[in-house]
Amino acid sequence: MLERLNYYWRLCGTGLSFFLFGAMGILIWGLLFPLFEPFLGRRGDKKRRTRRLMQGIFRVYMNFMRVIGILNYQVQGRREQLLADGNLVIANHPCLLDIVFLISQIPNATCIVKPALIRNPFMRIPIRAMGYIYAEDPEMLVTRCAEELNAGSSLIIFPEGTRTTPGKAIKFQRGAAAIALQAEAKLLPVTIGCHPTTLTKREKWYQIPEKRFTLSLFVGDHIRLTPISEHSCRSQITRQSTRQLEAYFIEQLAQHGKS
Repeated sequence: MLERLNYYWRLCGTGLSFFLFGAMGILIWGLLFPLFEPFLGRRGDKKRRTRRLMQGIFRVYMNFMRVIGILNYQVQGRREQLLADGNLVIANHPCLLDIVFLISQIPNATCIVKPALIRNPFMRIPIRAMGYIYAEDPEMLVTRCAEELNAGSSLIIFPEGTRTTPGKAIKFQRGAAAIALQAEAKLLPVTIGCHPTTLTKREKWYQIPEKRFTLSLFVGDHIRLTPISEHSCRSQITRQSTRQLEAYFIEQLAQHGKS
């Protein structure tokens, strides 16, 4: 009986959390942010302060879900590395909340967003204020990412491009390696675990697990990729680097027992 009550409590809490996520977006970014935006400074200062604001909002949101009993979360490994500037943070992507969790832990985080979001009247203002990256042309996208990293931003990328399907091996696209090589960036791997699995690519928000789930971040050591020289083949090095990153995450997921 208590287990069923707990299940329905978490189901209602999950629905409330999704509602609040949308409501906060409209209230904070659509209504309140334009009022205090002029006081955030200009250019670089404004970008950094807006990102810190987003970090704070997402941290409150994660803590809210933990308090009402939907989830637990933990950060392990070299967590202090998340506070450093200029990291290219690459992570696997098992859960819908991965980006929220990561941004809640990184003060100066940026990420890649779909160009279509710029046409959303509520999202246009914060995306531009935080300097989130969007571009239709792939080469221009890589260049923009490299510029952000060289300016000290921490860029979050999910090399899979979409959420992991449980039970299937991870498969990385080459974009993360291409950006890391062009920017000569500090590549920081973060292994995300979600146990039991929930909010995967094939699950609706109301298909919750039988018990509270735990999100975990394991922050590894920086990975150094083979640099591109004038005599090397860029596409070949990019493919090799992508396989190197894939192998790292396969090993980490096997070691931590969470996928």
